[in-house]
Amino acid sequence: MSVHAEVRRISVPQLTAYKGQKKIAALTAYSAPIARLLDDHLDMVLVGDSTAMVAYGMPDTLSITPAMMTAHAKAVVDATRKVCVVVDMPFGSYQESAEQAFRNAATMMAGSGAQAVKIEGTAVLAPTTRFMVDRGVPVLAHVGLMPQYVNVMGGFKAQGFSEDVANRILEDALAHQEAGCFGIVLEGVTEALGRRITETLSIPTIGIGASPACDGQILVTEDILGLSGPRIPKFAKQFADIGSLISQAAAQYAQEVREGQFPAMEHCFGVRK
Repeated sequence: MSVHAEVRRISVPQLTAYKGQKKIAALTAYSAPIARLLDDHLDMVLVGDSTAMVAYGMPDTLSITPAMMTAHAKAVVDATRKVCVVVDMPFGSYQESAEQAFRNAATMMAGSGAQAVKIEGTAVLAPTTRFMVDRGVPVLAHVGLMPQYVNVMGGFKAQGFSEDVANRILEDALAHQEAGCFGIVLEGVTEALGRRITETLSIPTIGIGASPACDGQILVTEDILGLSGPRIPKFAKQFADIGSLISQAAAQYAQEVREGQFPAMEHCFGVRK
């Protein structure tokens, strides 16, 4: 009789315990095929609200809905066994009140099986983090450059160059830590600020366009695979050019179809004449 070792997902407390012990490797995923390929290699997968731009071609992250995010998160959870899966709460689903945030977070987690949610926000939203954590919702906070604040910030601009702004971002991170979040995503901050926040906090920092001193990194998977088109962030190293391979395969397929080079049904399914 064969015995199969049970594969357990990396838990939220495990990720927190990585602080100072192990760098957290994380990527985004929006679909089952991609998530399945990432599962054996990462600690965390984020079903980011970047789904809006990457999967739907929207101009920003502001239009995607909780229902859409839940559906994508369920696909990712169902396709994985090992990684900790975190789902982004989309714009407008948590900013109104802590009660609104909890209701939407609970619905998204129950509908998808995700282990935690991520919210973007300054120290103003720390009470919302506390409200959710106290009611059983693990929260990953996101400070610095916050895509859901694109209209307030005037675009996707790096943050933390002035002392005042740097101090405020540090205060944002500390407020969310005090409120009980298990980690902080630092996006688009200066190297010095990323290092300072990482050294100050007792919870992990996960950088995206931040300092290599962070406790981990997250990138958009399509950016590192050549699937995002010409606008790839400078901090996203491209590890493969899958986009070109897909284009070449599609071109070869189209040519063969037009030349009649595809099998009849009976050759594929064993249908007898």
